[in-house]
Amino acid sequence: MQDRADMKDETRALPVTAVLEPLTAALKSHGRAVLSAPPGAGKTTLVPLHLLERGPPGRIILLEPRRLAARASAFRMASLLGEEPGGTVGYRMRLDTKVSAKTRIEVVTEGVFARMALEDPELAGISTVIFDEFHERSLDADFGLALALDIRAGLREDLNILVMSATLDVARIAALLGDAPVIESKGRAYPVEIRYQARPPQARIEDSVADAVRAMLATEEGSILAFLPGQAEIRRTAERLEGRVGDDTDIAPLYGNLTRAEQDAAIKPAPAGRRKVVLATSIAETSITIDG
Repeated sequence: MQDRADMKDETRALPVTAVLEPLTAALKSHGRAVLSAPPGAGKTTLVPLHLLERGPPGRIILLEPRRLAARASAFRMASLLGEEPGGTVGYRMRLDTKVSAKTRIEVVTEGVFARMALEDPELAGISTVIFDEFHERSLDADFGLALALDIRAGLREDLNILVMSATLDVARIAALLGDAPVIESKGRAYPVEIRYQARPPQARIEDSVADAVRAMLATEEGSILAFLPGQAEIRRTAERLEGRVGDDTDIAPLYGNLTRAEQDAAIKPAPAGRRKVVLATSIAETSITIDG
């Protein structure tokens, strides 16, 4: 496995690196912790890798609220180790699993974890359970946390539980975890300019978004991230943009039912000399960070 020092150049600028040691110490002393870190801080990928190296022996389970985020985080962690998913880092979700006997970090969706806990109430061989993006709140996430706390209280006092979130009432969740330590990571701030463009009531949303995107491409530099309600609106907006943007601009839809290659094309930065328009569902608001 690649040592954390080998990943320094890729990860040293991420704000969460400043709190990795205090977080490890909190888990070692209390067995429970809450990490509050803004979007883009690096918590999803760096925390599990750090705990793999510095935490207690055993497998680490990382819960993600969405399949796209689970797959993307697994591929990102595996790439930082110079591997492919299914080695040190794997993932498990409905109809798609890549794990092996070598897997030490397993990224799972919330429903999968609930089944794991019900089938093996001791969570044998698992040292740490991490609930990522807990601010999204779902029945599966709440049920999974209740199961983990119950297992820790009744069967596994050594089971570490970590809740991570970008926007969370940390005091309430820390109290739920038995006054667990709260670790806060700083984020990275960027200047924001807000402009408002009204949409006529009779206009279709895909027409308005396509017009706004073309206007921004003509007046601004760089890539664009546009949010739409769902897959159908994304497809229709992409159709309206095809052939009506510059030759240096790629249109990249982003939603859960795309292939991994299509998802990667949306998540990765645009190649040098090119621009990208990402048409995304709300997943890019809360569950993943899109470079560039």
